Amino acid sequence: MSESSPKGEGVFDLDRLHQLVELMKEHDLARLDLRQGDDRIQLQRGSLSVEPAAVMQPIATATAGAAKPAEASSPPPAEDDRNIAFIKSPMVGTFYSKPNPESENFAKVGDLVTPETTVCIVEAMKVFNEIPAEISGRIVAVLVENEEPIEFGKPLFKVDTDG
Repeated sequence: MSESSPKGEGVFDLDRLHQLVELMKEHDLARLDLRQGDDRIQLQRGSLSVEPAAVMQPIATATAGAAKPAEASSPPPAEDDRNIAFIKSPMVGTFYSKPNPESENFAKVGDLVTPETTVCIVEAMKVFNEIPAEISGRIVAVLVENEEPIEFGKPLFKVDTDG
């Protein structure tokens, strides 16, 4: 059979994909990026642009003592803040604003982004994960510093979706 066959060996084997999905569920992984030669597959559970808000609600409830001070210190949204969204970290790791020290930042204030635009890299367990914007708009603030340790759900970028 040809290499593109669903029964082919390697990373695109259907049974192997099922095993990887189960592994992601078992270890609560949001993304998986595999490469074999020139072949590459990226698996993602849920929609990072919608799910973090829904997922963060129960987490905030479970740690209500930690969440309430942050909520109390943030003012109610102003009329012009209704178009503001946040790109949040899908994992714990180290934030990198550029692919290497000599390169330009992936995204900076004023840049227009689309859902496919890579805005940063998060290193987790020696794996460098490209993080897509998952939303469209204009970056109005970068909320973390290069090489800063970050937690799951931490806002990384503030985006004006009317941008």
